[in-house]
Amino acid sequence: MRDNLYLIPANSKKGQLIFNLFRGIDLAIFALGIGLSIIFFIVLQDFNDLFSSLLKILPACLGGFLVVPVPNYHNVMEFIKDMLKFFFNRRVYRWRGWCVRSEYGED
Repeated sequence: MRDNLYLIPANSKKGQLIFNLFRGIDLAIFALGIGLSIIFFIVLQDFNDLFSSLLKILPACLGGFLVVPVPNYHNVMEFIKDMLKFFFNRRVYRWRGWCVRSEYGED
């Protein structure tokens, strides 16, 4: 090693993640969804219609959907966060072009 230069491997960020995919908050969101689903299964035992069945599994499905990995983003939650940031933050476009004069010499 010369002049304190070294290479950082491309997957160094993945080594900091749990199972190389999840952050702690991702697993907490997924565990919360599963926990709420279990509570709904216990509380809504008497209801066996389609709506209550969907309500029972909705928190686990939503938590799983938010933490599933997608290409070029860490997970769906990061993609949604970046998308909302893009659409709702103010964007300033600075024009650094040139002025074009018309053929008659007017500005």
